[in-house]
Amino acid sequence: MSAVTDSNLFQKLGLKHPLIVAPMAGGPTSVDLVAAASAAGALGAMGGAYYNASAIEAFATEVRQRTDKPFSINLFIPHSIPDVAPDRVERALEATARYRQELELPSPKLEAPYEEDFDAQFEAVLRLKPACLSFVFGLLPVDHVREAKKAGIPLIGTATTLDEARALEESGVDAVTLQGFEAGGHRGIFDARAADPEIGLRDLLAQCVGIIRVPLIAAGGIMTAGDIRAALLAGARAVQMGTAFLACTEAGTSAPYRKKLLETPERRTRTTRAFSGRFARGLENRFMDEMDAKPDAILPFPAQNKFTRDMRGASTAKGLPDFLSLWSGTGKGELWRGGTADLIDLLFAE
Repeated sequence: MSAVTDSNLFQKLGLKHPLIVAPMAGGPTSVDLVAAASAAGALGAMGGAYYNASAIEAFATEVRQRTDKPFSINLFIPHSIPDVAPDRVERALEATARYRQELELPSPKLEAPYEEDFDAQFEAVLRLKPACLSFVFGLLPVDHVREAKKAGIPLIGTATTLDEARALEESGVDAVTLQGFEAGGHRGIFDARAADPEIGLRDLLAQCVGIIRVPLIAAGGIMTAGDIRAALLAGARAVQMGTAFLACTEAGTSAPYRKKLLETPERRTRTTRAFSGRFARGLENRFMDEMDAKPDAILPFPAQNKFTRDMRGASTAKGLPDFLSLWSGTGKGELWRGGTADLIDLLFAE
C-alpha cells in the first residue's frame, strides 16, 4: 500500500481534524468556505462538477490566495447518454411550461452537451495538483487513475454499497467516502438509472469496515461532535459534513435557500430525480412535490440538470425557494450561522 493510502492519509495531508467539508457544487461551496475550512485544519473541498477547466483553475487560484493549507477538488464521473428523444423533451416542456411562465422565462432549447468536458476538467486538476481529487457517480477511468498517481494526487471515490466500495478499491483509489442514505445532495450511485439501495451510514460502515482496506470516510447525517465520534468509533478514518456548514457565513448558499434551511430545525427532506434526473436528497418544495408525480416528464441525467438550470437561476433571482434544489441531509437541529472555523473548533472541542 502506498504512503497516501495508509490509515494516516489525513495526517499526511497535514490536517488538524479528520474532517472534509463536503464539496457542494452549484453555489454553497464558495472560495471562502473552502479556504476557511482548510485554514481551520479540515480539508476544504471544491465542488467543481459544474465548472469548465478555466473556472476550476480560477477558483483554485483564489483559494490559494487565501490559504496555503491543502484542499481537494471534486468532479462527476461522466456517463454519456444519447440525445434525448424529441417526444421526451416535449413532455418535459409541457410539464414545466407553467413554471417558466411564472418565472417569466422563455421556453428553452435543450441541446447536447449536457455537462462540462470531463477530460478538460481532469487536465486542469492535473495542472493544479490539489491535495486530493474526489469524485462521485462511478469509477475513474484506468488511464485517468494512472495520470493522477503519476502526478501524486490521492484519489477519493464515493460508494453507496459494499460492491461499489470494492470496485473503487480495486480501481486504485486511496480512500472511499461511504455515503449513507441520510446524505444531502446527489446520491453517489454508480448507475444513474438504478434504484437507490437506501443503505444508511451505520449499516454501510458495518458492511465495509474490515473488508475494504483503504481508509473509509463517513458521510450522511453527521451534524454534531457526537455523530463524528460515533462514526470514528465505528471504523471511519474521517467524516465528511455538508449540511452542517450550509448556513455558515462563508457558504455561498443563496438567500432563499438559506431562509428555507433556517425556517425550522425539523427539516423535511427526501430523495428526488426532479431537478437533475439523478437521485438527490433535498428539502421538500413545490417543484419536487409536483414533478415527482410526473416521472415520465423527468429527463435522464444530466439532461434534466441542464433543462432545469434556468428555473433554478430565476427562482434564486426572485428570492423563491419553490424551484430550487435545496440539498440537505436528514440531520436535524439548528444550523450554525457563524464562521466556519468556529464551527470546526466546536465540533472538535475536547
